[in-house]
Amino acid sequence: MVRYTVYLSKNAQKQLDKLSDNIARPIIEAISGLEQNPRPIGYKKLKGRDGYRIRVANYRVIYEIIDQKLIVEVITLGHRKDIYQ
Repeated sequence: MVRYTVYLSKNAQKQLDKLSDNIARPIIEAISGLEQNPRPIGYKKLKGRDGYRIRVANYRVIYEIIDQKLIVEVITLGHRKDIYQ
């Protein structure tokens, strides 16, 4: 099976560091799952910008997929009320 490499942007890493462990753990698991399948059930192509999003409870992970290089780059993540602004 093809494995993608997942990279976190500096912005995404800072946002992840701010979260408490019980909130961050499922987000980290979801990001790790992108290595196996960058298009999991429930993912959406974003309309107003490039990229895709997955939902993890009340949080959203925004990322880009570069299929030619087998890379997933996590651009940003955050609470659903703040992420799309």
